[in-house]
Amino acid sequence: MRAMTIDLRSDTVTKPTEGMRRAMADAIVGDDGYGDDPTANKFEARIAALFGKEAALFVPSGTMANQIAIRLHTKPGDEVIIGEGAHCMHYESGAAAALSGVQFVIAGKGGLYTRAEMEALVRPIDLYLPRTGLVMIENTHNRAGGRVFPQNDVLAITELARAKNLALHLDGARIWNAHAKSGLSLDVLAKPFDTVSVCFSKGLGAPVGSVLLGTSEHIEISRRYRKQLGGGMRQIGILCAAAEYGLDNHLKLLVDDHARAARFVSLMASCDGYKCDPKSVETNIINLEATKKHPDDIVAQALKEGVLVNAEGGSRVRVVTNLGVSDKDIEVAADVLRRAAS
Repeated sequence: MRAMTIDLRSDTVTKPTEGMRRAMADAIVGDDGYGDDPTANKFEARIAALFGKEAALFVPSGTMANQIAIRLHTKPGDEVIIGEGAHCMHYESGAAAALSGVQFVIAGKGGLYTRAEMEALVRPIDLYLPRTGLVMIENTHNRAGGRVFPQNDVLAITELARAKNLALHLDGARIWNAHAKSGLSLDVLAKPFDTVSVCFSKGLGAPVGSVLLGTSEHIEISRRYRKQLGGGMRQIGILCAAAEYGLDNHLKLLVDDHARAARFVSLMASCDGYKCDPKSVETNIINLEATKKHPDDIVAQALKEGVLVNAEGGSRVRVVTNLGVSDKDIEVAADVLRRAAS
């Protein structure tokens, strides 16, 4: 097996660039437990302003940010409305049930849903029924292939939720990609929601970290929840400096990730070993449906040639462009995957 050189498993596999490492090394730090880390304080204030929210809290992971939000907005026994395949249900180890005692109900198909599909799941107030406590939207939607949640649907859903006094949380782990694709500003994308989680360790290339945004009251309560979950940290300015470097230097590069994903799909179009609708590839995530070989066999064969991709159940092979992937890498990876499927 030759050296593993092209990693397309996820945009989480990125490594800090030299510039990011220098920013981390130069960060002025203090003890965040005492509120004394100047880099963290400045960074949180900047992110809050960027998204048009009152306050922000740096946390170790998107999972923690989402779970704190669920706990903020619900009580045990509540139902949370989500799209099919939502990260908070599939990739957070059952934390919502274990930590907040809530259950999920799924609106729509494929991750995106409409106002009508959401409304059909809102429970009437009745002693014998669970209470609908929270509506969540994931933008972009991971399992749907990095799809951007249509803003018209976002506004219609959130308007109805407000009318029904339901809390709203945006899982914006890849909101940067939605911003790059749609052209909508970050504050416009975040405005309809009570709380928003954003991640810096995916497309922006930081090694660690997410931020939860909301009102000052929400974030004050969240600070305690973060501590209870083991997320209280000390000299976090080192990590915030990495996240800020990614924001300043890598956000603008996401359009290149999207272009490479589109290029990859075009190169695969002539391969009869896969099916993929080019129109479904909006950002940096490609879901290929293998038609001749089992995805596990394709992944194993590609690995032998130094290309890393994931099999995701059923017939799916998942490919994700990221900061560490070049135009040449896309050409090579497409060639390897075509041969792996034959």
